[in-house]
Amino acid sequence: MNSLKSSLLIISSIGLLFLGACSNNQQAANTENNPANSTTNTQTSAAPVAKKEAQHGKTNGGQVVETGAYHLEFVSVKEASGTHLDLYLQTGDNHEAIPDAKVTAQVQLPDGKQQTVPLNYDAKDKHYAGLLKEQLTGQYQVKINADINGKKVDGRFNFNR
Repeated sequence: MNSLKSSLLIISSIGLLFLGACSNNQQAANTENNPANSTTNTQTSAAPVAKKEAQHGKTNGGQVVETGAYHLEFVSVKEASGTHLDLYLQTGDNHEAIPDAKVTAQVQLPDGKQQTVPLNYDAKDKHYAGLLKEQLTGQYQVKINADINGKKVDGRFNFNR
C-alpha cells in the first residue's frame, strides 16, 4: 500500500511538471525572410510612424507602407461632409511624387459594405485625394490600388471614425 501511494505521488508530480511545461504559452516565430513569398500587397495598422520617420525622412503624419521601390502614406481626416482621404504615392530614396498613376481606394465600411473612392492627383500638394461621404462610426478598412504605368502597387490601411 505504501509503494502504491509513493508511485501515485511520483506519477502525479511528474504529470504536474509536464503540465507546467506545456502551459508555457510562448510560440516561436519564423523570422526567415523569403523573397519568394513577398508581394507588393502590404498592410499596416494605425500605429505611429515615428520609426519610419527616422528611417525614411519626413512624413505627413499618416500610416506608411514601403513596398519595393514605392512609398505609400495614407492620411484620413474627419470632416463634416465625410472623411477626406489623402495618399502620398512616392518613389525612390528621395520620395519623389508620382503624378501620373491611376489610384482608387476600396473601402470596407464598418457595416461590411464596400465602396470605391477614386483618388485624383493634386499637383499643388503633390498627393492623391478623395472624399468618402459615409459617416458611420467604427473601423474602416482601406485597400489602395495604384496603377503606375502598368505596374500594380497595393497597400492596406485602416482608420476609425
